[in-house]
Amino acid sequence: MGFARTCSVAPVGVEGVLVEVQADLEPGIAAFTLVGLPDKTLFESRDRVRAAVVNSGAEWPQKKLTVGLSPASVPKSGAGFDMAIATAVLGAAERIDPAAIADLVIVGELGLDGRARPVRGVLPAVLAAAEAGYRRVVVPEQCAGEAALVPDVSVLGVRSLRQLIAVLTDGEIPDEPPPYPPDGPDPMLAGLVVPGAAVGAGIGTGVRAGLPDLADVAGQRSARRALEVAAAGGHHVFLTGPPGAGKTMLAERLPGIMPALTRRESLEVTAVHSVAGLLPPGEPLVRAAPYCAPHHSATMQSLVGGGSGLPRPGAVSLAHRGVLFLDEAPEFSTKTLDALRQPLESGEVVIARAAGVVRLPARFLMVLASNPCPCGRHTVHGTGCECPPAAIRRYQARLSGPLLDRVDLRVEVEPVSRSDLLGQGGRGEPSAAVAARVAGARDRAAARLADTPWRVNSEIPGHELRTRWEPAPGALAQAERDLERGLLTARGLDRVLRVAWTVADLAGKERPDALDVAVALELRTGIARGAALAPGAV
Repeated sequence: MGFARTCSVAPVGVEGVLVEVQADLEPGIAAFTLVGLPDKTLFESRDRVRAAVVNSGAEWPQKKLTVGLSPASVPKSGAGFDMAIATAVLGAAERIDPAAIADLVIVGELGLDGRARPVRGVLPAVLAAAEAGYRRVVVPEQCAGEAALVPDVSVLGVRSLRQLIAVLTDGEIPDEPPPYPPDGPDPMLAGLVVPGAAVGAGIGTGVRAGLPDLADVAGQRSARRALEVAAAGGHHVFLTGPPGAGKTMLAERLPGIMPALTRRESLEVTAVHSVAGLLPPGEPLVRAAPYCAPHHSATMQSLVGGGSGLPRPGAVSLAHRGVLFLDEAPEFSTKTLDALRQPLESGEVVIARAAGVVRLPARFLMVLASNPCPCGRHTVHGTGCECPPAAIRRYQARLSGPLLDRVDLRVEVEPVSRSDLLGQGGRGEPSAAVAARVAGARDRAAARLADTPWRVNSEIPGHELRTRWEPAPGALAQAERDLERGLLTARGLDRVLRVAWTVADLAGKERPDALDVAVALELRTGIARGAALAPGAV
C-alpha cells in the first residue's frame, strides 16, 4: 500500500480554491477511481495521466488506485489538475519521495506524450496558493512568467512530466521539444474586441505611445471634454450622433488618456484575462487600461459572464479597470443592456448557479454610442431624416430610463465641420496633454479620498458626498431646482455632484462652485447652461 498527497488549485470565477490531491494505492484489481466532484474534463484526466506517466518512462502501478480531490464539496473543472494527479500517483507508488511533493502546489495539463500544456487562471491559482502559505509552485513553462508575478513564491516552470520527475528525484534534466503553443480564447468570447485587437496596442504593453491619439479627432470640443471628465472621475458616457461623426474614434482613444494601472489593479485585470485565456505570449502582466467592444449581437452570457457549470468572465469583467464600449447600443437586446445595471452600481457581477455563487470584478467605464434614429440623419434641425416620429421614439426608447439614469455624461456628437476638419491639418489636442490634466485631477481626488475605500469621484456614495465633502455655498441651487421640476432624479443629483467634483479637480479648485455644477448639469442633461466646455477650462 502507498499514500501521497500534493496540492493544486480549483478555479472559481477569477479566484482560486486550494485543493489537496490525494493518491492511495491498495492491493486488488487494477483500477483508477477519481473522486471529489470532478467535471467531465477532469474525469477524463484518468486516461491522460496514465498515458503521460507511461510515455514519460515511469511505470504505472498495477494496483487499485483512488485519487481524491479535497474538499469534495467544491466543484472542480478543467485539465489543470493533471500534473498534480500524476505526481501524487507516482508518490504513492514510491517512484518519487512523497515528502518532496507534500508542500508543492502543482498546476498544469498533460498531453498524452507527457508534455506540460499551459492552462488558464495561473495567476489567481498562485495567488490562492500564496495566501494559503505555500511558497513552492510548479507550472508549465509557458505560464512561469505569469506565476512569477506573485511575490515571495518560488516558481518552477517545466516542459514535461519527465522534467518534473527528474527535478524531484535529483536526476539529470532531460531535453524536451519546444512547449505547446497557448490555447486560444474562450469560444464564448469569440468576436469580442480586447485591448490591442481594436486599437493597435498590445494588451499588456503599457506603452501609451502605441494607443490611438486624440489628436486624430478633429473638432468635437464637447465630446473631447466629456472624455476628459470621464477619465478623470470614472464617469460613464453616452455619445449620440450621426454615422461618421467620430463616436467610435473617440471611444477608442479613451484608454490613452486614462492613468496607467497600479500594481494592484494590474494584478486584478491580469487575473481576469488569465482566466479568460486572453493573455498574450510574453506579456504576463496587463499594465494599460483594457478596452473591450462587444458586437451588438452579444448574448447576455458573453456580456456579463456565465456559461455552463461555474460562470466565466464576460465583457464587463474583461473591461475591469478599463473601458467597455457598446457601439450601436440600441441594437443590443433590452434584456442584455438592463443586465448591466447591477454591475454599474456595485462594480461586480454576482452570478448564482446550482454549483455555487461566483463574484466577478466589473468596475469599468462604460461608453454607449448611438445614432439619433434608425437612418442616423435625425438632428435637432430636423433635416435629412425620413424616419417617422414614431420610429424615432421607438429607436431611442430601446435604451431604458434606469440604464441611462446611471450614465453621468451625455453628449451630442455633431458632424465635423469643414473648418474643423481642414484647419491646422485636422489635428486636435494630443492625448498626452489631456492625460496630464487627468493625472493631476486623479491626484487631487486621491489626496481627498486617501482615508476612504474609494479611488475616484464616481465611486463615492451619495450620502457621503453630500455630507462629508460640501460644495461651495449656493453651488447646487440650479441642480436643486431641476430636482424639484423632475428634470433630475435623486440618483441623478448625486451623479451631478460627483461630476462637479471631477470638473473642480480638473480646474485645480478646492471644491466645486456654481459654474462647476453648471458644467456637470450640461454634461448630464445635454441642456446648455452657458458653461464653457473647452479642454482645461471650466
